[in-house]
Amino acid sequence: LSREERRRRRRATAKYRTAHATRERIRVEAFNVAFAELRRLLPTLPPDKKLSKIEILRLAICYISYLNRSLDV
Repeated sequence: LSREERRRRRRATAKYRTAHATRERIRVEAFNVAFAELRRLLPTLPPDKKLSKIEILRLAICYISYLNRSLDV
């Protein structure tokens, strides 16, 4: 078997798929925790307003720009 065929067979095993799914869940959970932390640091009205990830990123960009301008004054 070629190297690529062996790799494909290994990836097809239930053990590999389960391990990969577990790693992916951990990665996504860490990603969501980071977004929650960033969201907590941003001022919004109302404070408990649910924001999408793209809204959190856009708001963070605006807030950082605002803080930079405040420091420049």
